[in-house]
Amino acid sequence: MSETPVWASETFWKKTAVWVTAGSFIILVVLTFDSLKQTSAGTKRVPAYSVINNKIDYRYDEALKKFMPIIGDEQLLFGKKHSEAEAEKLVDLGKKTTQAKNCMNCHTLLGNGAYYAPDLTKAWLDQGWVSVEMREEMMLKFLMDPENNARTFGSSRKMPNLGITEPEAKAIIAFLKWMSSIDTNGFPYNFTSIEEED
Repeated sequence: MSETPVWASETFWKKTAVWVTAGSFIILVVLTFDSLKQTSAGTKRVPAYSVINNKIDYRYDEALKKFMPIIGDEQLLFGKKHSEAEAEKLVDLGKKTTQAKNCMNCHTLLGNGAYYAPDLTKAWLDQGWVSVEMREEMMLKFLMDPENNARTFGSSRKMPNLGITEPEAKAIIAFLKWMSSIDTNGFPYNFTSIEEED
């Protein structure tokens, strides 16, 4: 009479499935907490919200072989220095406004969203704002009245008027400036910053 080997029994595979599932769950929990730690504001790759008080650029780092954000000297947003708490509140309002207005329905943010309209990951640094001196005013006017301030560059695509208020527009701009400071591991590649005109 031949006995079934342990590894071929139904009980063995049920127990194995339970242990593999439990082990995978523990690994997933550990990786989730590690990811949250790595992607929280104030870490090496994701600067604190008060970075909106600084000049931000994006250049190719020859040593790392990738594009990297460069945090420079003071460059106040709308001429006001924000404390960490004020900056967090402003950036949070900007993030929530982009969610409420469903910006990702047309735009991409940090690799997520649609591809109809421009990627907003480094929008603060986009050369379409003409110059560093004009950028804040152009962004503000565009967000509040996109139909009359659109720069379509021949594409004929225009953003609809979403009824964005001035406080919301300033918050969106703060959010976009903060996002430009995030180390996105070289994404977008080959991006030419408005700061390169300096």
